[in-house]
Amino acid sequence: MSLPAKAVIVLGRSIWTTIWQVMMAQLAPPSADGEYLRPESGFRGAIESEGQYRLFVGRSCPWAHRTLLVRALLGLEDLLPVSWTLPSAEDGGWRLAEEYQGCDRLSEVYQLGSPGYRGRSTVPMLWDEKLGRPVNNESSEIIVMLNEVFSSQLDLYPVALRGEIDRWNALIYDRVNNGVYRCGFAQSQGAYDAAVEGLFGMLEELEEHLEGRSFLVGEAVSLADVRLFPTLVRFDLVYFGLFKCCRRRVRDYRNLSRYVGEIYRLPGVADTCDFGAIVEGYYGSLFPLNPGGLCRWWEIWDGCKVWDTHFCSSPLRWD
Repeated sequence: MSLPAKAVIVLGRSIWTTIWQVMMAQLAPPSADGEYLRPESGFRGAIESEGQYRLFVGRSCPWAHRTLLVRALLGLEDLLPVSWTLPSAEDGGWRLAEEYQGCDRLSEVYQLGSPGYRGRSTVPMLWDEKLGRPVNNESSEIIVMLNEVFSSQLDLYPVALRGEIDRWNALIYDRVNNGVYRCGFAQSQGAYDAAVEGLFGMLEELEEHLEGRSFLVGEAVSLADVRLFPTLVRFDLVYFGLFKCCRRRVRDYRNLSRYVGEIYRLPGVADTCDFGAIVEGYYGSLFPLNPGGLCRWWEIWDGCKVWDTHFCSSPLRWD
């Protein structure tokens, strides 16, 4: 069969490009050069003592995954309850898996605690149960607060190592954590090319640094690992294909793949990883990147089995 007439192609492309640009401007605000600019978090409050708090998180979200990792590593499951959210492709937000105080959507929870709020309703969000309001929705600050405020035998941010942890965090955030989004959400070829070079350049540095090491800093897991792991564990499943980070997979790096497996086997970590939710969340809800909601499920499932066989001693979840 022949292609549609030229006029139809030109019109269709023009309409789709316009709609795509409008949607991407909401999903991923760009710079003048087409580079993704991550918006600032709207709530930056602090907690000073153990109290009545709740985490709103989504299983697919890497930023929320950070908080779940700290919660698991520090054994805070009984002290810090969780409300699960699910990405909604229909309205571009998060809906609650279970109703909370009459709210069905996360945006309604934000409005409940901060009437008139016009910012993004994102996860993770730390909620004050006693005062009924958001405390903080910046993951990098939440994980530090949880480590400092809640009592535990494990210190993920030891004073003696904070300078080195902070140095790695800055590098990893810009070129890896946010780097994959700068690839996937780039709106110009130049912005995409720069993001790809930064991402894979940093992965090479990490591969070299992790030679003979189990953790990024020191001899125990730290917040640097907490911030790197969620991106790496999603890389082969979603960023490699959907975000066009397709130069190499994590399992093509000997040290990085070993590192992911060692972090995964730490107590409680496997329970924070829901690979089915990750794949469904990205491929199913990011409409501008995948309008048809299509996914080669069998290849991703095979990838999970390969990951399990080579790096993990317990079975990966797919339910």
